[in-house]
Amino acid sequence: MADTRVTEQQAREVAEEAREADWTKPSFAKHLFLGRFTLDLVHPFPRPTPDEDARTEEFLTSLRNLCRDMSGPVIERDARIPDDYIRGLAELGCFGMKIPEEYGGLGLSQVAYNRALMLVACVHPSLGALLSAHQSIGVPEPLKLAGTPAQKKRFLPRCARGAISAFLLTEPDVGSDPARLATSAVPVEDGKAYELDGVKLWTTNGVIAELLVVMARVPKSEGHRGGISAFVVEADSPGITVEHRNSFMGLRGIENGLTRMNKVRVPAENLVGREGDGLKIALTTLNAGRLAIPAMCAGAGKWALKIAREWSGVRVQWGKALGEHEAVAAKISFIAATTYALESVVELSGQMNDEERNDIRIEAALAKLWASEMGCAIADELIQIRGGRGYETAESLAARGERAVAAEQMSRDLRINRIFEGSSEIMRLLVAREAVDTHLRAAGDLIDPKASLETKARAAAKAGGFYAKWLPSLVAGKGRLPGTFTEFGVLATHLRFVERSSRKLARSTFYGMARWQGGLEKRQNFLGRIVDIGAELFAMSACCVRAERQRADGHPGADAAYELADAFCHQSRLRVEALFDALWSNTDDPDRKLTRGVLDGRYSWLENGILDASEGTGPWIAEWTPGPSTEENVARRITDTRHVV
Repeated sequence: MADTRVTEQQAREVAEEAREADWTKPSFAKHLFLGRFTLDLVHPFPRPTPDEDARTEEFLTSLRNLCRDMSGPVIERDARIPDDYIRGLAELGCFGMKIPEEYGGLGLSQVAYNRALMLVACVHPSLGALLSAHQSIGVPEPLKLAGTPAQKKRFLPRCARGAISAFLLTEPDVGSDPARLATSAVPVEDGKAYELDGVKLWTTNGVIAELLVVMARVPKSEGHRGGISAFVVEADSPGITVEHRNSFMGLRGIENGLTRMNKVRVPAENLVGREGDGLKIALTTLNAGRLAIPAMCAGAGKWALKIAREWSGVRVQWGKALGEHEAVAAKISFIAATTYALESVVELSGQMNDEERNDIRIEAALAKLWASEMGCAIADELIQIRGGRGYETAESLAARGERAVAAEQMSRDLRINRIFEGSSEIMRLLVAREAVDTHLRAAGDLIDPKASLETKARAAAKAGGFYAKWLPSLVAGKGRLPGTFTEFGVLATHLRFVERSSRKLARSTFYGMARWQGGLEKRQNFLGRIVDIGAELFAMSACCVRAERQRADGHPGADAAYELADAFCHQSRLRVEALFDALWSNTDDPDRKLTRGVLDGRYSWLENGILDASEGTGPWIAEWTPGPSTEENVARRITDTRHVV
């Protein structure tokens, strides 16, 4: 096993090496953070070709018919997806939606894929997790990006037919810090193969997968570049053991487990890309792969809106319908407006990915971050609107004769999205790194504490030249002119707000850079607020350009779209203004001080008055013995489902 003791500097170097450092294509979101509102990159709102639209609708019609024969409550009750559901998805081609037709896939667009995930996740989110883990981060996407022709020909047809794949990166002691990755891949047989050893945790689809993408560290040696590398591994290889099928608060049907590899032989031709390229391949894969989560959040928003509308129209309190009470009306408005924004962000990001004109790494990350946060907020508001019925399970509601609305399940299922594929905190840091990249390049050695005075002087001259040109451009812009963006009607005022806020965001980032210099990276809350502002501005832009596209196309709901976009932008503007205020007026310093005291035990007396683990079984900490069927269930599921077609 690899030595996982690394310094903060070493961890940073590993993460930095895996970044895509160059920007060969424009990025709307990156420009937002630099104070440039480049509306022409997203307006007119991009859309698929008529032929692509027709293909998408034909597939979605077939998928909708299949979904009608599936039961979400059955998955929830049994905590597993029935085998015939998986076979049905495979026969329809759902496991090859994004795989090119030349390899037996459907070759559908990202937009079509997003809509398909939105649809299946409405049956049960575990179905969305099954398909997205297979295609967004499993074998198909890494091979499409970095696989050899031979690898594509060998593995992609199998994936398209239904050979389920999984992605193995996380380890029991390694989450978002890949520098500490311990799984090893040692070259053997004179370089003809690698021998893998290690343990992987939270392997979505890993319990039933036929193919795995495994991230493992190759040691540097003569003839071997070494580093974290990606391998395609047959899941039934000798030495691979699924030791546990994990259970969670939500996604009850997800096949997620703990996988151990002991001297697993992998042929050298199964290495994806070069040695040391594993993390870069994983991060590039996630650029588009992250859009799966916003798609499913948008679907959840649609479902929540339907339930809120139906319930609030018939439930009477104090002589009038629930929805006519202002306090509830505000929640319904939030759900409706935010759902429109969620779908706008998903559609825009997906189409931008399909067109390949723009670099969408920031857009995809913002979409994942913002949608996962807003999805949870929508679920919470729906529970509040439903009251006690929102907290009661669907099974219990049905047992006493009421409509089985699974509002509490929705909250449980959506909660993982703020953790999946990069937690919200990590996503903010990832986006912040890209957002301040221009500043870091300009400042260079000026903010390096190890640089000499002479080096700093040269860097200061270089930075001075950049900022002398850049800062004046942030003083004034189209957002200060009332006659701009007039083709957007009532939405023009919101686009002017976005333009002004973009310049203010850039100035705020510069002030933070000037104040903390190299220490800015440790100001995670400041950077997080910067990113959250950018996410709101991106969502507002998506709403406005989509509503205008619908008006220009003569969409029957165009007027309603304008109303939804207008309401969302008003709500979003309040959040943006609060975030700007919090950049400089916050409790970050006292919070850090207090936390140090907590960790040092200064306030441990506050924990008195409860049972601790040594005193017995409490409601949250208890002695727990796994049931005897755990290993049997894992073995049965592997046998039943590994070869579905």
